[in-house]
Amino acid sequence: MIASGHVQINGKTTFELGVKVVPGEDRVTVDGKPVKPVAQKIYLVFNKPENVLTSMEDPLGRPPIADFVEHLPVRVFPVGRLDWDTEGLLLLTNDGDFSQKVMHPREEIPKTYLAKLDGHPTESDLHKLLRGVTIPGGRVKALLAEKAKVSDSKLYDWVKIIISEGKNRQVRHMFQKIGFDVKKLKRVAIGQLTLGNLQKGEYAFLDQGGLAKIFKRYRPPEERAKSRPRQKSTKRL
Repeated sequence: MIASGHVQINGKTTFELGVKVVPGEDRVTVDGKPVKPVAQKIYLVFNKPENVLTSMEDPLGRPPIADFVEHLPVRVFPVGRLDWDTEGLLLLTNDGDFSQKVMHPREEIPKTYLAKLDGHPTESDLHKLLRGVTIPGGRVKALLAEKAKVSDSKLYDWVKIIISEGKNRQVRHMFQKIGFDVKKLKRVAIGQLTLGNLQKGEYAFLDQGGLAKIFKRYRPPEERAKSRPRQKSTKRL
């Protein structure tokens, strides 16, 4: 292509193979059409604070997540969303194919939340979530719903809930269906990727190992127990 005279640098046709250009300074075109540099694909795990908008900008002046990543060399966007009043794990990337794969229903990627309720659900209440409830948008069910040991209180319980759907305000609607309001909600995992030691407002870059954790399917406790190798008993003679 260069030898044929199709490439121009700063308006001048070049025939030199291996010619060096300075990104951001030199203008490269092919047959008069500008060549855009391929942006490096990056993947972030971000601990979104509550009262922050899952958006890169907001005409109403509310704080968006863009405020936390504005110094990155490339523009990223959120994979899915967390509500204004929900905190926790959010993925950010500039890779559209990756984003679509994570959000596609066929992947059935589990998402783990901790929910602080305005009361004490019974085991029967939580079992209803496992069987399935109907909320705005359709019928959904939890893969797991159990009380979490976050703190002791006579006024409320924390519940760990895992879902694979992603309907609008799904977790809040599910608990409302069994008679409880969610006072605080935090997403703590997507697949097997967790927040680790990330503080609110912090992010970390993901490598291939971290990305692979996102797509690991959920295995119920009873299934994990069956797959464990049995220990051989030893008899004394």
